[in-house]
Amino acid sequence: MSALNERLRDGHSLLQGRAVRIPLPDAEAEQHCREEMCRTAEIEERKCELLDDPDVPVAEAYEHEQAGLQQCFTAHLQQVAGEDYYDAAAAYLDGERDDRVGALAAYYLECDFRLQERYTVDEQVSVFLVLRYPDCFTVNLGFHTGVVTGEGVRYESAVHADTDLDRRGQEQYYADCRYSQHEAACYLRERIDCIPAVFPDPETTPTDERRYGGFVHITGRHGQVFTEVLDAVAPSPDRFDDATHTPAIVAEGPEARRIKREFLDDAAT
Repeated sequence: MSALNERLRDGHSLLQGRAVRIPLPDAEAEQHCREEMCRTAEIEERKCELLDDPDVPVAEAYEHEQAGLQQCFTAHLQQVAGEDYYDAAAAYLDGERDDRVGALAAYYLECDFRLQERYTVDEQVSVFLVLRYPDCFTVNLGFHTGVVTGEGVRYESAVHADTDLDRRGQEQYYADCRYSQHEAACYLRERIDCIPAVFPDPETTPTDERRYGGFVHITGRHGQVFTEVLDAVAPSPDRFDDATHTPAIVAEGPEARRIKREFLDDAAT
């Protein structure tokens, strides 16, 4: 394992309390973001199909989702720092550079690293938050220790369970798990439209109707129990009072703090 991954695993985090702010200078930038959100929605739709398939284990559904999201973050890494993004991130973390590009490369690289262990680490909660403002949008990806509280959907994976049941009990438990996964797929499928809705089509949607938008996707695992929350989020219109022209790391907004209070237990940090 690389020294950089060792440092991330030891708890050094650039994600806590931070977000990336990205400018939206024109309709072309909006259209690009819309296409990216549509791809994200397609990834989630495919995960729903896999969750709803009785012959597919939960792990395979999440491996598909993870691969798609990692591809998105790798693309952002390359856009920010080029093909040498890993070296840029390592130099930033080693204190050899202290600039915007190095900070962004390190942020996105940690996102990629954390995504790899999102469903393998017990009692880890991920919060993926995208917020749209009139001239920019922000992306938060945070990871916290604890369990998800509040409304959402919960389902079980028989593969992750340590049960001491007879054959009939095992068959019933497996059936119950499959039904809970079906219910989860229905829950997510009903809400997937909130992802591309953050960026309505700029060619057909009036400017006043595409100034604000957002969604949050929370996932967590506690033993064999998985929890997800997917919902639209209303951004705070007072968050930014300045214009932005280049991507940069910013402090998380009041929306992120409210979501953590609402959906994460007191142990989550």
